Amino acid sequence: QVQLVESGGGLVQAGGSLRLSCAASGRIFRINAMGWYRQAPGKERELVATFTSGGSTNYADSVKGRFTISRDNAENTVYLQMNSLKPEDTAIYYCNADITRMTMTTYRYWGQGTQVTVSS
Repeated sequence: QVQLVESGGGLVQAGGSLRLSCAASGRIFRINAMGWYRQAPGKERELVATFTSGGSTNYADSVKGRFTISRDNAENTVYLQMNSLKPEDTAIYYCNADITRMTMTTYRYWGQGTQVTVSS
């Protein structure tokens, strides 16, 4: 089994910062891509920031310059540093990863989600 466990959400005032963590565990052969999505009430889930399988990063235009994705490959962990938070960043943030298991099968996994609330 493979699991993604997120942490670090919470309530913060506009202009503040939060750091999200997502750790992958289980019988992992390789993490191909890993990153963050979010879903606000009444809206579709959208990409926030991700590492691609080639190692490059992608960011949503709305978070460029404010959010930074980083990772610790040894710990199979990805982080999202969120600065200058705005009320419109309020959403449930989900970790997402394409993982090849020891069985050489590849699946897309989602974390349980962590709530980020930014007050004005």
